[in-house]
Amino acid sequence: MIFQLCGTSDARELAVQVREAGHEVLTSVVTDSAAKSLEEAGLPVRVGRLTLEEMIALFREQGVQVVVDAAHPFAEEAHKNAMAATQACGIPYIRFERAALQFQAHPNLHFVDDYAAAADKAAELKGTVMLTTGSKTLGIFTKRLLGVEGVHLVARMLPRLDNMEKCAELGLEQKQIIAMQGPFSKELNIALYRNYNTDVVITKESGKVGAVDEKVESALELGLQVIVIGRPGLAYGDVYSESEPVLAHLKRLRGEVAHGLQN
Repeated sequence: MIFQLCGTSDARELAVQVREAGHEVLTSVVTDSAAKSLEEAGLPVRVGRLTLEEMIALFREQGVQVVVDAAHPFAEEAHKNAMAATQACGIPYIRFERAALQFQAHPNLHFVDDYAAAADKAAELKGTVMLTTGSKTLGIFTKRLLGVEGVHLVARMLPRLDNMEKCAELGLEQKQIIAMQGPFSKELNIALYRNYNTDVVITKESGKVGAVDEKVESALELGLQVIVIGRPGLAYGDVYSESEPVLAHLKRLRGEVAHGLQN
């Protein structure tokens, strides 16, 4: 069995291809909304975060032979747990990650290594800051930006109850929340930037599938400052950005298993 961490549209497409190639696959996501998309494609799916210990137990219980980690580029904890679990179980780990975007140099583009650095840069730039990095790390930004003179924070995130509750706990008022489901077109990004009198946009380098290019391009067109958070620097080993090499790798592994059984 192949265990595949999912959660993005390109991960779903890969899982479908893995199944069509004749592999038994179990997908894993964090949210019910992500699970629905996989279920609609006829894929078996489990829902919820897994600790390292839970992942190891699941791999052994299900007889997992290969792990394909197609989780979001910024799901750092999931990546680390998957790599550690495969090592503990002695099974192959394959990373499928959407290609990174290449940005041309621009005076309004600022690249940082992590969320804290992004918040500090925004505090330096000042103005209305639109945060488009989701709710998971929201606390890092509210701690560093709320109450800072000359800074007004606006957060854009999925319209989920737990997200709204988190905003309330962290001190974000309703007028500071944009609860919308993407993807966002260039035109919609421009409309939102203008509506909220945005000066600074904070985004993650999630790749083209994550609509980062439209987000950045529209902001730069309006003369806004853009802070881009780089991906976690993890040593994955076998990494692919297209589905074909993943399928070829799985085919080779299946051949090696079959050869081993014959011998």
